[in-house]
Amino acid sequence: MTDTAHALGASRTFWELVERRAAMSPDRPVLLQDDRTLTFGELRERCERVAAGLHGLGVRPGSVVAWQLPTRIETVLLSFALTRIGAVQTPVIPFYRDREVGFALRESKAEFFAVPGTWRGFDHTAMAHRLAAETDRPPLIFDAYASLPDGDPAVLPPPPAEGTAPRWIYWTSGTTSDPKGVLHTDRSLLAGGSCLAHALRLTADDVGSVAFPFAHIGGPDYAVMLLLYGFPAVLFEQFALPAALADYRRHGVTVAGGSTAFYSMFLTEQRKAPDRPLVPSLRLLAGGGAPKPPELYHAVVREMGVQLTHGYGMTEVPMITMGAPDDTAENLATTEGRPPAGMEIRITDQEGKPLPHGTDGEVRLRGEAVCQGYLNPGAAAPVFDSEGFLVTGDIGHLQESGHLTLTGRIKDVIIRKGENISAKEIEDLLHAHPGVGDAAVIGLPDPERGERVCAVVEQPAGAAPLTLAEITGHLRAQGLSVHKLPEQLEVLEALPRNEALRKVLKYKLRERFAREPFRPAASGGTDGAVRTPSGPPPVTRPAGSP
Repeated sequence: MTDTAHALGASRTFWELVERRAAMSPDRPVLLQDDRTLTFGELRERCERVAAGLHGLGVRPGSVVAWQLPTRIETVLLSFALTRIGAVQTPVIPFYRDREVGFALRESKAEFFAVPGTWRGFDHTAMAHRLAAETDRPPLIFDAYASLPDGDPAVLPPPPAEGTAPRWIYWTSGTTSDPKGVLHTDRSLLAGGSCLAHALRLTADDVGSVAFPFAHIGGPDYAVMLLLYGFPAVLFEQFALPAALADYRRHGVTVAGGSTAFYSMFLTEQRKAPDRPLVPSLRLLAGGGAPKPPELYHAVVREMGVQLTHGYGMTEVPMITMGAPDDTAENLATTEGRPPAGMEIRITDQEGKPLPHGTDGEVRLRGEAVCQGYLNPGAAAPVFDSEGFLVTGDIGHLQESGHLTLTGRIKDVIIRKGENISAKEIEDLLHAHPGVGDAAVIGLPDPERGERVCAVVEQPAGAAPLTLAEITGHLRAQGLSVHKLPEQLEVLEALPRNEALRKVLKYKLRERFAREPFRPAASGGTDGAVRTPSGPPPVTRPAGSP
C-alpha cells in the first residue's frame, strides 16, 4: 500500500475518507459512465447537496433508508450522501422482487425507500407502493434514478465522528430461507476495501470497472479502493458481453472482473478472436464470490495474456483473502490468496478445535472486517463461537505460507455410503473437459447410498453432447477416486444463477432433480442416468464399474 493510501486508510468513517480524498485529488476522475465523468471534488460537493436534499425529506442521523437502484453515478451519490448524514442504509439488489424486497422493508423498518421508477421494463415504484401498503409504518418512497434530492449543505448537522455503529444492512441471498440482514459498520467496510486495495497492488494510473450491482456488498468494497488509491472506475448499469466491450476499450480499463462467471464470459469473447487482445489496456481480472476452477485461471492467463487474482469474501465479511499479482501461478490457480493483517483465519473441527496446516476443516474468522451479526439474531443460528470467531460453514485448509484453499461448504459435502465427497473437487476436474462450460455437482437423496453424486453441466456453444460414460472416463483419467464418480448427469442450457455475481444456485438444482425420478442403468456396473432439459424421457447409460 502506498504511503498516501496508508494515511487515508486511517480514516474513521466512510465520509471522512471521501473528504480526505477530495481534498487530496479534487480534479482527478472517480466515476465514469457513458459520456459522464465525476471527479473526487465533484463527488464530495454533489454528495453534500444530495445529503441536504435528503435532510429536507426528513432523513436524519440514524434514519433507516432502503434503496433499490441499478449501478449508476446517482446510486453512488445517494449512498455516499447517506454516509454524510449518518443514516442507516440498506441496499437491495435491483433484480429482487416482492418477496425479498418486502422482507427487507419489514425487517429493517425502513422509513424511506429510494427506487428507480420503471427500470428494464419493471415498475419498481408500483411494487414499492404495493409493499408499503402491507407494512405498519409505510416508508416515504422517492425516485432516485436520474435526479436526486437537492439542498443547501448549510442545513446539515456535523458528519458522524465515529465509524463503529452499525449503519449498513446488507442482505444475504436467502436461497434456502428468508434473507438475513447483515450489520456492518463504516470500519468493517473500510477494512474490507483496504484488504482488496492492498492485495491488488493498484495505482492511481489504473482504471477499474464495476459490472456488478453496486447494491452488492462488493459495492463499498470497490468504492473504498477507489478512494484509497485515487483512480476511477467505469460503471455499467447493464452488463452484457460483447455490448460492454466498447466502454471497456473507450475508457482504457486496466482492471476488470467481478466473479468466476465474469472471467468465463471474457474468455468466451476472447476465443472469438484469439489473435488480438480483447481489451488492449486490460492487465488484470480480479474478483470473488464463487469458487474458481484452476483450469479457468490457466486458460485466462494463457489465452487472454492477463493476470487473474481471485479472492474470498461473503456478505458477512466482504473481503477475507485475496490473491496478489506477485503470487506464484500455483497459488493463484489453487488458492483464494492470503488474508491481510488483522484478519485471523482458524481452521477447526466440528467442535471448534483448531486443526494443523494442510488439514481440511471449517473456516472461522475474526477481524475488523467481520460484521456485527444479524439484524434479527433470533432468526438465525449463532454465528460466532465462544472466542468471537465467525463460523462460516465453509471448508478449507491453510498452507504454511498463509494461503487459504477452499474445498467446499459443509452443506456441499456429499455423503455417499458413509464416505464424504467434496463437490468442488469434482467440479474443478470437470472444468478441464472441453465439452464443459460450467458445472455444479450436487448430492441427491438416494435410498441405497444415502446420497448419490449428480453432475449438472452447462456446455459451451457448438460442443458435442456429453454422456455419463464420457464424463466418468474423463474423471477417472484425472485420477478421481472411483467412489466419487457421478452416478447421474444432467445437461442444462444454462445453470440457474443469482443476479449479483452470477453465482450458481445449487439449491434450485437440488429441488428440481430431487423431484424427478432416477432411472438406474439396467446393465451391470454403477447406476447412472443422463438427460437433457427438454428432450425425451431420461436415457440411462452405464457409468462404468467403481
